[in-house]
Amino acid sequence: MVEKKQYSDEFKREALRLQETSGKRVAEVERELGLSHGLLRQWKARFRVNGETDSLELNEIEQLKVELRRVKRELEVVQQERDILKKTVGIFSKDVQR
Repeated sequence: MVEKKQYSDEFKREALRLQETSGKRVAEVERELGLSHGLLRQWKARFRVNGETDSLELNEIEQLKVELRRVKRELEVVQQERDILKKTVGIFSKDVQR
């Protein structure tokens, strides 16, 4: 089993900044930093460096994906609550009709 290497946000931020400022191709920077092929490109697609705070942030699409997952989880809980209430109303309605 291949162990997945974990990189800190600081490393990712500096790697992205190096690629942007060096004028080198993505593959060159990946080789120099010992990154697997395509990893820096994935980081570029997923993250952006905030110039004001100098922090690594999810880009807008990734933020929307996170929000979508949160809303889907919330919807699932609400649907479960609704189903429980429907069953409860059904049980009590039967008792009243008797």
